[in-house]
Amino acid sequence: MDDRHLHAHGLLLRPFEDTDAAAFAAAVRESAEGMRRWMPWSSVDYGDDQARQWFQACREGWEAVTAYEYGVFDPATGAFLGGAGLNAIRRDHRFCNLGYWVRQAGQGQGVATRVVQALAAHAFGPLQLQRVEIVVAVGNLASERVAVKSGALHECVARNRLVIDDVAAPAHVFSLVP
Repeated sequence: MDDRHLHAHGLLLRPFEDTDAAAFAAAVRESAEGMRRWMPWSSVDYGDDQARQWFQACREGWEAVTAYEYGVFDPATGAFLGGAGLNAIRRDHRFCNLGYWVRQAGQGQGVATRVVQALAAHAFGPLQLQRVEIVVAVGNLASERVAVKSGALHECVARNRLVIDDVAAPAHVFSLVP
């Protein structure tokens, strides 16, 4: 068993492999209409090459110890369900960001909440971090609900916290602590 694999109540989180590109791209295309507002990188013509470029960036983040990005899979079927990660890791202050997305066909099944719980446990356990932030654009109600259901504390609405399509946007800042 690879120690980079995490299990979360019926989910497998593991680093992306190039062989995941077609499934990843298909999931992005399936979900682009609903995700585009919050994740401008998603598009209805997202391709396998774009997925492999993302996977390479993910590998570089692992090597630099600045990000741990995971594919989320159904362990029984191998179906790709989404992506999630701990990124913007600041070892000096022992905190990071936690992000997630679930393909349209997998939404409403508690996948994102289980992923957040697994990643937070990993952050507070093996990574020895003391704070995990979930930053959600104002208006992204589904992601807000996930943060709340995961036990994150809403701390504030931060002005100009995110940039979406080159436009500064306010965002809710949620936190998890051990």
